[in-house]
Amino acid sequence: MKKSACRARAALACAFAWVLIGAWSGFAAAQQYPSKTIRLINPLGSGGTAEMLARTAAKALSDQLGQVVVVESKAGAAGTIGADYVAKSAPDGYTLLYGVIGTMSITPALYAKLPYDPEKDLAPVTILFNGPNVLIVNASLNVHSVQELIALAKSKPGALTFASAGNGSVAHLSGELFKQAAGIDMLHVPYKGGGAAVPDLLSGRVSMMIEPGPNAMALVRSGKVRALAVTTPLRTATAPDVPTMVESGLPGVVVTTWSGLFAPGGTPQAIVDRLAEEYARAARNPVYREQIAAISFEVMNSTPEQFRSFVREEIAKWSAVVRQSGIRIE
Repeated sequence: MKKSACRARAALACAFAWVLIGAWSGFAAAQQYPSKTIRLINPLGSGGTAEMLARTAAKALSDQLGQVVVVESKAGAAGTIGADYVAKSAPDGYTLLYGVIGTMSITPALYAKLPYDPEKDLAPVTILFNGPNVLIVNASLNVHSVQELIALAKSKPGALTFASAGNGSVAHLSGELFKQAAGIDMLHVPYKGGGAAVPDLLSGRVSMMIEPGPNAMALVRSGKVRALAVTTPLRTATAPDVPTMVESGLPGVVVTTWSGLFAPGGTPQAIVDRLAEEYARAARNPVYREQIAAISFEVMNSTPEQFRSFVREEIAKWSAVVRQSGIRIE
């Protein structure tokens, strides 16, 4: 018995020592980090809003860390190529992902099999930005509120149409969420990108779409479409006179075009925490906040655990929408 007890105590002491060594190694790594250039992978390709936001965030983070942060585009397969690249990268904090709502919460809901596990192979660091979406309708529709639109849709089941940037896009899923919450039947019309849908929306061939704030309000200024609601929890500076879906009686229709910072799974927690803390400092810079506000987004930040919970909630929400709508992406 005494020998067994001694062996147990020795094993426990050894395990405790390894925990201390691991903790110290992580702390030491964070103290030395970063000692070389950090790569931020943009999974959506060059030339779009995502690249602009990623580069602005990279500059802010670089200023805080005192080390260069460069943005590299690795686009394709709805962002999963870039996400998979980061998931399979060394977990040392030098390869990070600019993750967005589509890649990180909608794609996992749509595809049964991905080359990586979004919850295990990628470590959430911090949310970066939130952007509004706006429900816009063709001006020929005699509706001036969400409730009037719902009443019209219920009076003509299946007659109204909503456009999107394609099957499984944020606009598509947002439209499905709206349909489900309102209890209405509308026909989805997918296009190859949001820009391709605009001519048909302006001409009235399609009734409505849910579009990112800056694009939507530019169309509203044309006089050919009307904004009925924003999908953010609160009214937005992009469209201060437009009510929210919540105000319009649909509290479950909350959709923000969010993006965040992710590291490969297994990255030392000390490094993940350091990145989140440094970005939180950057997020308090009024000049940085003004830069982002100029492109109609809002600077956000969070702890890694808060962001992990948020991403899980988003995956659960969109999984429920996908199940109820019966969407299939091959």
